[in-house]
Amino acid sequence: MAMMTCRSLLLLLLISLFVSFGFAEIRFTEIRSDVRPIIPFDEFGFTHNGRLELNLSQIDLSDKNLDLNKIGFFLCTRDTWFHVLEQLNDHHVTCALDSELVKVVFRFESLKGKTSVNAVFPVNNADQYTLLFANCLSQVKVSMTVRSAMYNLEGKQNSRDYLSAGKTILPRVYFLLSLVYFSLAGIWVYFLYKKRLTVFRIHFFMLAVIVLKAFNLVFEAEDKSYIKRTGSAHGWDVLFYIFSFLKGIMLFTLIVLIGTGWSFLKPYLQDKEKKVLMIVIPLQVVANIAQVVIDEASPFGQDRVTWKQLFLLVDVICCCAVLFPIVWSIKNLREAARTDGKAAVNLMKLTLFRQYYVVVICYIYFTRVVVYALETITSYKYLWTAVLAGELATLAFYVFTGYKFKPEAHNPYFAIDDEEEEAAAEQLKLEDEFEL
Repeated sequence: MAMMTCRSLLLLLLISLFVSFGFAEIRFTEIRSDVRPIIPFDEFGFTHNGRLELNLSQIDLSDKNLDLNKIGFFLCTRDTWFHVLEQLNDHHVTCALDSELVKVVFRFESLKGKTSVNAVFPVNNADQYTLLFANCLSQVKVSMTVRSAMYNLEGKQNSRDYLSAGKTILPRVYFLLSLVYFSLAGIWVYFLYKKRLTVFRIHFFMLAVIVLKAFNLVFEAEDKSYIKRTGSAHGWDVLFYIFSFLKGIMLFTLIVLIGTGWSFLKPYLQDKEKKVLMIVIPLQVVANIAQVVIDEASPFGQDRVTWKQLFLLVDVICCCAVLFPIVWSIKNLREAARTDGKAAVNLMKLTLFRQYYVVVICYIYFTRVVVYALETITSYKYLWTAVLAGELATLAFYVFTGYKFKPEAHNPYFAIDDEEEEAAAEQLKLEDEFEL
C-alpha cells in the first residue's frame, strides 16, 4: 500500500508539472536585464507561404539614447548562421543585423518611445529558420516579454498550420498507427480467448501494454492536430503525457518480467529481479519528467541541455538494467540444461531468450541511436520519416514479443520429441560457453 501511495504521489507530481507547461508552437518568453549579444528563440520549417507574428510588450532598455538600430530580431537558417559568424569574425560586419544574409524582422529604432509592438513578417523562401534576437550594444540591458508565433498558410482559405513543414503530417501518422495497435489489441484478445487454457498473467500484461500504446498514439495525434490548428495544446498534451508515462513504465516492466520468465516459467520474482524493477520504475518517472520539459521548453532554453543530458543518462541506465534479467535467465537455463536431464527443453528456452536478448538490444539501439541519426541528417521537410521509423521499430518489437511468447499448448520452444532431446544434449556438450 505504501508503494502504491508513493507511485500515486509521483504521478500527481508529474501531472502538475505537465499543467505548468503547454505553450506548444506559440512561445512566450520573458527577458529581464539581459546583456547577451545573441538570444535564440525558436526554430520552424517554413513553406513558400510562411508567417511570423512577433508581439513585444513591457520593453525596457537601460539606455535609450544609443543607436537602437543595433538591437532587433532577425531570421536565419543554420547554414547561413555559420557564414554570418565568419563575417563577424572577419569584421566584415559589426552586427548580425547588418548582414545581408539574414532576414531582419524588427529593429528597436522603430519603437520611438513605445513599450510594445506587434509585427507580422512574411517568409516566402521555404527553409528551416531560427528566430534570434541581437543586441550589439554591450552596455545596454534589455527587458521584455516576447510572444512568437510561426505558421504556414495552407489551401485556398489560407488556414494556419502551426506545425513545422516536416511535422505537419504527424497527426495522420499517429492516428493510423493507433488504429494498427487497436487492431492488434483486438487480435490479441481473440487469441487469449481461444487459448484461454494456456493463458498466463503475463499475457494480460502484454494486452495492457498494447492498449496503453494505442491510447497514447490517439492522444498524441489529437495533441498534434490541435496544435496544428491553434498553435497550443489546451489540455490534450496532459492526456498524452499521462499515457506516455504509463506506457513507458509498463513497457520496461514487461521487458523485465519476460526476461525473468515470470508467470510462464515461474510464479515469483527473486530479490535481485525485484531490485531491477525498483530501479527501472523510478528512473522511468524521472525520464518522463525530463522528456516533458524537453518537449515543452524552447529549443534554445537555458535548462534544456541539462534536462536533455539527464534524460539520456536515465534512459541509458534503464535500457541497460532491463537486459540483466534476460542475462540471468540465459545463465540459469544453461546451468539447468546441464544438471536436470532436460537438456532439449532448456536448450529451446535458452534459444528463445537469446533471440529476445538480441531483439531487445536491436530495438534499443534503433530507437535511441538510429532514429536520432535520422533526425540529424534528414531534411527538415522529412522529419516525420524519423518518427515513423521509430514507431515502426516499436511496432515490430511488439509483434515479435507477442509472437514468441504467445499462449500455446504445444509451443515449439517447449515441446520436442526424444530424438531432438538427444541431439540437443549432444549440442550442449560440444557448444562453447555462451558469452554476451
